[in-house]
Amino acid sequence: MLIGEVARRSGVSARMLRHYESLGLVRPSGRTGSGYREYSGEDIRRIFHIESLRSLGLSLREIGRALDDPGFTPSALVGDLVRQTRERIEAETELLTRLRRIDAVDPARWEDVLQVVALLQALGSKSAGVRQRAALSSGYETPAPVEALVEAALRETEPNVAGALRWALAQSGDGASALLAQGLAAPVAAVRERAVRSLAEMPGAEAGAQLLQALANPDIVVRRYAALALGSRGTADAVPTLIDMIAEGENDTDAADALSLLAGDAATADQIAAGLVERLAQDTAKAPARGRLTQALAAVPGATASRALGELSHDEDRAVALTAAYLLQLRDAR
Repeated sequence: MLIGEVARRSGVSARMLRHYESLGLVRPSGRTGSGYREYSGEDIRRIFHIESLRSLGLSLREIGRALDDPGFTPSALVGDLVRQTRERIEAETELLTRLRRIDAVDPARWEDVLQVVALLQALGSKSAGVRQRAALSSGYETPAPVEALVEAALRETEPNVAGALRWALAQSGDGASALLAQGLAAPVAAVRERAVRSLAEMPGAEAGAQLLQALANPDIVVRRYAALALGSRGTADAVPTLIDMIAEGENDTDAADALSLLAGDAATADQIAAGLVERLAQDTAKAPARGRLTQALAAVPGATASRALGELSHDEDRAVALTAAYLLQLRDAR
């Protein structure tokens, strides 16, 4: 079969076939009387073998070795190809992510593109100072892709930089809330904490809705941060978790402040007072916890809290009784 016919049947151009011949990969078995290359069936099979190996990403040099070396074992080479392909996919995925983030800010000029690229590089810098400046500048000079800010916030370990990133996210709009909420399900506890702390500083109804869902999160740290944030927003759903925090002595001062704020609503005040009384009555409430719960009643207005303090002033625990009596006197004086 002449070279033109081989090219048509194999899909390999005549020029490439001549290149294969020059490299010694495939040599026509014969020549016609006129001196034209003539390929045998075995030659054509070898061409298809070459193309098959090329489809796996092998170089022509590697293909020649694979086909001609009797002692060649493919496992090592295939293993290298797997590693190289993974590295190439990772690099391409990183590039795609960067391009998507640039596209998200809808740059109007090439200068805008370059600014976003510089910002993305700064957010990934090894220098905490550079990262912090990048986070702060994103709110004023260069609009930062929200996805990049969220990713940076979830991995940041330096407190000052983390604070700057949370501030930048708070300026970025509602789009960040859903992305941060995904971090609440991260397998790493520290990432979950960063996610809920960032959500806690996000304004708007969307962030509030995500925090409300976080009250049912399996991670107790997430639940506590969500409750504190919701308490400051006047959401009564946070009351049970805040009472638990006071009883358990975890951020109990902040929890009591949040309950005090919520108690500004009369209906919520009664709910808080009832919850504190119920927790005081539980057998699991030990002396220190009962003291904290009693003190929390002081900031709750209404008859329910007053009655509770009156009853606690006769409590068997002298410390609780004295605290309740003192708080009741202050209450009556007001």
